Amino acid sequence: MKKTIQLSLISVALLSQLQANEKITLEPLVVTSTAIITDELKSTDAIEIYTQKDIENAHVQNVYEFLNTQTSLTTMPSYGNPFTQLIDIHGYGTSNGNQNIVITLNGRKLNNIDNVPQLLATITPTSIERIEIIKSSAIVLRGDGANAGVINIITKKNSDGVLTFYAGNYKTYDGSFYLGHSEEKFSIATYGETRRHGGIKNIDADGNLDKNSLTTGGIDISYAPTDKLELRAGANFARTDVLYGGVMSLKQYEENPAQFAGYTSNQVFDTNLLNAGITYTITDELSLKLDANNERKKSDYIPSYSGPSHYTYNSLKTSLDYITEALSLSVGYDGFNGERKTSSNTTTKNNSAAFAMSEFYLGQNTFKAGYRYEKVHYNYKDDTSDLAQDNSLQGAELGYNYTLDKEKSLFINYAHAYQAPNIDSFFIADYSAWPVITTGFSDFIEPMKTDSYTLGFNYFLPQNKFKVSAYYIDLKDEIYLYKAYVGDFGTNTNIDKSHKYGVDIYDKWLITDAYNVVLHYNYVQAIIDNEKEGTDDYAGNKLPGVSDHSIKATLSYLPTRYTTLALAQTYRSEAYAADDFANNFAQTQDAYNTTDISATYAKENYEYFAKINNLFDQSNGLWIRDNAIYPVNFSRTVLAGLKLKF
Repeated sequence: MKKTIQLSLISVALLSQLQANEKITLEPLVVTSTAIITDELKSTDAIEIYTQKDIENAHVQNVYEFLNTQTSLTTMPSYGNPFTQLIDIHGYGTSNGNQNIVITLNGRKLNNIDNVPQLLATITPTSIERIEIIKSSAIVLRGDGANAGVINIITKKNSDGVLTFYAGNYKTYDGSFYLGHSEEKFSIATYGETRRHGGIKNIDADGNLDKNSLTTGGIDISYAPTDKLELRAGANFARTDVLYGGVMSLKQYEENPAQFAGYTSNQVFDTNLLNAGITYTITDELSLKLDANNERKKSDYIPSYSGPSHYTYNSLKTSLDYITEALSLSVGYDGFNGERKTSSNTTTKNNSAAFAMSEFYLGQNTFKAGYRYEKVHYNYKDDTSDLAQDNSLQGAELGYNYTLDKEKSLFINYAHAYQAPNIDSFFIADYSAWPVITTGFSDFIEPMKTDSYTLGFNYFLPQNKFKVSAYYIDLKDEIYLYKAYVGDFGTNTNIDKSHKYGVDIYDKWLITDAYNVVLHYNYVQAIIDNEKEGTDDYAGNKLPGVSDHSIKATLSYLPTRYTTLALAQTYRSEAYAADDFANNFAQTQDAYNTTDISATYAKENYEYFAKINNLFDQSNGLWIRDNAIYPVNFSRTVLAGLKLKF
């Protein structure tokens, strides 16, 4: 394995947009996903921006793969489920990291009211225009849960037509399309994808495999009857059916991670969304924006232990935006009502917030200030109980950027953020059944509150883009699942006090017209300062599921004007297993390693591509505790495809 790591790191790895016959230069990009549009050189936040070209050239099968291999984020299949993956940034851990990241799609929040991670597998990569990651900030505009940061995904609204087909080993097939038309007053975009995967891992003694399928599609329309008014509407749906296996022992994992080890889950998931919006331009500087969404979801495990869960999400966000050369100001209201119904109870989480965000521009100086007030109301009802709790929460942001010249800038920011617990935090988990189910209401717990500080430096040259930032986060009442012993169902509670700190480094270097390199390096420490439960004292321990070091590197080579070859390496160092808050388990989370290689031939309106993921066939897994391992990305996969543009 050491030789493999050395080879991969020397190679440095994947992500390119160059054409060998052109002189490409790097320029500052712009954050477009908020009312306040900011040049990344002048931003008061640590940000990452990935364009449509970045996503296309990565040839990823889904958004999770792009985030895991091309950005500073970490993703892992959620206890074996590849469609809802665990996401982490800045050391919140694989178990709870996704609850501390707000993810939006065209401004609509994708976070769930329970423990289920955001469903990103249904977002077709072909339909994405850009992905923007704002780290340790954005609580004012995005609210509850934006402690580690925000991922904003924006889909295309242009006059493109794209058809993509690929096939791979393990009976993998995928077809997707994007068709858009845009003119002065009217635009329409439709998109869809269907994917089938025959499976790699045995999920029962009969040799059946962990196959899965996905079908998704949608339409977005906008119409401007006058120069001052824009009307928007859209709809989309997704259907997933996934089989995945349970945990295995270390011996089984080392012998063959694809073997059957007991337990199998089969989740069928449906979601349907309707959205509508309006923007009215009052003056050249002042505009009013309003967006509403209704989403209905159904999640069922087969065989069902407690019946399907039915979700209804309604959201409304409105803002009054004032933008001049000297000042940008956005004030508004953000509301969300979420409900989950099961055969035994109904639980709701309703958020209501007012916010104000501003940026001031004075010469080389940019100042940011914002405030958010949010109320969260919970209600739980069953045949015998009717329980409720209310929390009042406040968020704030302060930031400053000093642009030294056209190439360099310094920034510093502070954010006070919070996470209101998801509704599963109030229930007792039952691990005697599979999948894990909740058996009854336990108690309400406290929201988490954080104070984060970030200091950063940007240096942008025509052939090199360099970013570095250091951060420190002070946490109160960090939420976690306490287990008194192995086999304990667990009780959700709060870590009294904890802190995190780290460094993020990004560098993109256009070495020549034929070679370019992209490098991500992240260092993080997540420390528990004070927490006692029963006879357990975790003070001074590390938060489990957090790797100290993460490296993602990319080397691209363009031998001709039409051909790109790329080699990528993703590495994360060892960590404590997810349940190991005492830091004393015999087994730790192994280091994560994967090396990917791709080749692309693009000419005029067509493109051929081929890719090998996990080139060296390295085994990776998610450790929960000793001899409780979920294998992930443990086999070499190969795919080849064709993209047609019109």
